[in-house]
Amino acid sequence: MKLLVSLFGSLTLLAAPAVAQVTDQPTPAPTSPATGQDGRSQDGRLQVDVTADIGADQLVIAIPPMPTSANQQTAAGSTADLGRQIAEVIEADLRNTGLFRTIGPDQTPTIPYQQVTAPDFPFWYSGSAQALVQGYVRANGDGLTVGCYLYDVALQSELVRQGFVVGAGDWRRAAHKCADAIYTRLTGEGPYFDSRVVYVSETGPKDRRLKRLAIMDQDGANHRFLTNGQSIVLTPRFAPNQQMIVYMSYQNDRPSIHVYDLSSGRQRLLVSDDNLSFAPRFSPDGRWVLFTMSIGGNADIYRVSVSGGAPQRLTSSPGIDTGGSYSPDGSRIVFESDRGGSQQLYVMNADGSNQHRISFGGGRYATPVWSPRGDLIAFTRMGGGAFRIGVISPNGDGERLLTDAWGDEGPSWSPNGRVLMFFRASQGSGQADLWSVDLTGVNARRIPTPLDGSDPSWGPLRD
Repeated sequence: MKLLVSLFGSLTLLAAPAVAQVTDQPTPAPTSPATGQDGRSQDGRLQVDVTADIGADQLVIAIPPMPTSANQQTAAGSTADLGRQIAEVIEADLRNTGLFRTIGPDQTPTIPYQQVTAPDFPFWYSGSAQALVQGYVRANGDGLTVGCYLYDVALQSELVRQGFVVGAGDWRRAAHKCADAIYTRLTGEGPYFDSRVVYVSETGPKDRRLKRLAIMDQDGANHRFLTNGQSIVLTPRFAPNQQMIVYMSYQNDRPSIHVYDLSSGRQRLLVSDDNLSFAPRFSPDGRWVLFTMSIGGNADIYRVSVSGGAPQRLTSSPGIDTGGSYSPDGSRIVFESDRGGSQQLYVMNADGSNQHRISFGGGRYATPVWSPRGDLIAFTRMGGGAFRIGVISPNGDGERLLTDAWGDEGPSWSPNGRVLMFFRASQGSGQADLWSVDLTGVNARRIPTPLDGSDPSWGPLRD
C-alpha cells in the first residue's frame, strides 16, 4: 500500500509564489486585518478549549465539498465524487470530537476550483462560520493528490496548508491526515484520526460466542477480519511498529500468547509453556511483551522477548498479578493485583522493584493502561454491580470516573492521550459494542462495527 507523503517540501507548487502561473492550480488568498474575537486565545489565535463541556463553546467550522481541476476516473471513483467523500470524512472526524459545530458538505455549495486558496470570506462569515476547510482532489497517475487548507474566516488568513499524495484506495487516509492537521492547529493537541483499532469481533449466543480478531480504522471504516474464529481470541494489543498484534488464544483449549504479523498474515506461538499465559502487551520500544503466567494457581507478571525465549518473572506475590502496562518511557509498569485482598492498581519499576499500591477508592480496579502522554492511567472500576471507566494519576491522585453505564470496561488510549476507546456490555445479553469517550467524560459515542465488539486496542498514529 502506498503511504501518504506530506508535500511541504516536495510539492513546491502548493506554496511557491509562482503558483498563479500554474493554470491548473488555485490562486493565492488575500489577507485582511482582524475583525473578530470569538473563539480566540488572548493573543488572538483561533483555538478550541478541549477541557470545556461539550456544546459550551463549539467552534463553527464550514467544510464544503472539495473541487477538482478536471473530473477524472480513478480506481476509487471520480475525483468529483472523492472530493465530496473526503470532505465528509473530515467533517465526521471533527464533529465526533464534540469540539466543533460543523457545517458539512451536505449543507454547503461546491466551491469553484479557483476559490480553494482564495475563499469567499464574506459568504462564509455571513453563514456564521469561524473557520473554513477547503481543498482539492486531482488524479495523479494511479493515485491522487489531495490539498488541504484551513482558514480563519474573520481574519481572512490561512492557518494550515498541506498536501498529500496517496494511492487511490487510500483516499480516506488523506482525509484523516487533513482532519488531524486541522484538529492539531485549532486545539494544540496531538493528532489521532489517522490510526487503526484492533479488537475482538463477537457473534452468536451468550454461551457459544464466536470471537475473531478484526482490524479497522478508528472511525470503523476499512474493516476486515484477521482470524476465522476456529479458536477464541482475547485481548489483542498493537505493537508500536504497527506491524504486529499480540493476543491470547484458546488453541487446544489452553490460553496461550500468540503474535500475528499484519504484513504476512502469519501467526506464531510466543510463549511455549504448558502453564496458562494471558493478558499480553508490548513494551514501548517493541522489544518485550508483558504477560501473566499462572503456575500452581498463582499468577504473576512476566516479560519475554518479542522473538521468544525464556520468560523473566517480575512479580512474586501470593494471589493474582496481571494486566501489566508500561509507562511511555518504559521505566515503570502499572498492573492489577489482589495481594491485599481485593483487586487494586499497583505501580512498579520495569525490573519489578518498588511495587506499591496507587488505588484506594471504593470497589475493585482492573485493566490498567498507561496514557501515551504519561500523565494518566486508565482503568476499569467495579463496584455497586457496575463496571465504569476511570482515570488516575500514576501517583494515585486525581481519580475520576468518565462513564456511568452498567458494563464499561477495557479502556485503550488514542495516540494523543485525549480519548479512550472501551467496550460496553448490555446487561443480561452478553452482547457488547465499542465506545469512545474523551477526558471530559461528556463526549461518549458508539463506534460502528459489523458485529458485536470487545477488547479494543487503539494503535499508534500511522506513518
